[in-house]
Amino acid sequence: MVRATFDLGPGLSVTRLGFGAGRITGPGYWGPPADRDTAVAVLRQAVAAGVTLIDTADNYGPGVSEELIASALHPYPAEVVIATKGGVVRTGPDQWHLAGRPEQLRAACEASLRRLRLDCLPLYQLHRVDPAVGLADQLGTLLELRAAGKIQHIGLDTITADQLRQAMALAPISAVQNHYSVAHRADEDVLWLCERNGLAFLPYLPLAGGALSRSPELSRLLGEIASAHGATVNQIALAWLLHRSPVMLPTPGTTTPAFLAENLAAAGISLSDNEIDRITSARP
Repeated sequence: MVRATFDLGPGLSVTRLGFGAGRITGPGYWGPPADRDTAVAVLRQAVAAGVTLIDTADNYGPGVSEELIASALHPYPAEVVIATKGGVVRTGPDQWHLAGRPEQLRAACEASLRRLRLDCLPLYQLHRVDPAVGLADQLGTLLELRAAGKIQHIGLDTITADQLRQAMALAPISAVQNHYSVAHRADEDVLWLCERNGLAFLPYLPLAGGALSRSPELSRLLGEIASAHGATVNQIALAWLLHRSPVMLPTPGTTTPAFLAENLAAAGISLSDNEIDRITSARP
């Protein structure tokens, strides 16, 4: 039986299958959604269905995702945990720029608190390590924000295993968010470190971001297993992630109620050991 929840820290238990709120913005994570009412409805549907982990970032929009979350869900149910990120700014669709200087991180954190209408961010993740600043200085800023009661838990996004080891020596790390899916498994060493140290691993692009179409053999296998369960390929991809590691917390995003319901139903799929092994062995 796959455990349905994960403890980010004392008294902070979340559903392992969460909701990623990046796609409720405009194309390229830029601007407002085409249908604001539907975006709000999807957020409310996720929480009504039992999701307690909502993952976002300050640059989704920028600011749009956080504002929509607050508009849809505030005042937040006690069990809902909002995870957001800082350290990256956008100047246009799909345009990213590192912003890891201490003054930038402090300003980003304060802005997220205002948009989300929170006094303390339950999980705040450094969105990228800015090499012009250095990991120690960036984590030092997050530790200051934590000491000031602005952050409860610290996370890291898109890091190497060596960076994670360095980070754990500098600060208490609760979560890591790296690219990982059934079709992209380059960060097994980071996942192993998270397992060994009890850190949450939030795979971004958990539905492979179209990569399955470039892996015919893997697609056929997932389709075969999906047929046996009366499920979709995407549901099997999510179910495999939940079976893959007890620290895995996928947060798939969507803009439609139907796909949200489909994604969340993956948590109820129980894969056999043989099915898990076949998928794990079928490298993309």
